[in-house]
Amino acid sequence: MSHLSILPTVVRDQEQLAAALGDLGFEPMAGGVIGGFAGEAIRVELQVAVTPDQRLGWQRQTDGSLALVGDLQRLSRSHALQQLIGAITRRYALRLALLEAMDQLPMATLHPAS
Repeated sequence: MSHLSILPTVVRDQEQLAAALGDLGFEPMAGGVIGGFAGEAIRVELQVAVTPDQRLGWQRQTDGSLALVGDLQRLSRSHALQQLIGAITRRYALRLALLEAMDQLPMATLHPAS
């Protein structure tokens, strides 16, 4: 029997998280509910379909962070979950670093890789 898990993260910027998920090929959807075993459900601010029937979501916490929500036990059976979470975290951090660099260097421009 699996159930929904909530993992704390350092992610705070929902817009940049959604963009990072899009960069990785996901189609982020704002709001909704992540469902689990026996009718368990948790409201989320943002979610993506990892597989057609398995979703990950992010729920706003009282400290402003976005906690990861999902049936991690079930997801880990069909997906390399640790690598996926790592890829999302790295892409999010990259986007934040680029934003900060652009703030510090207003004359700089960002060009896509060729």
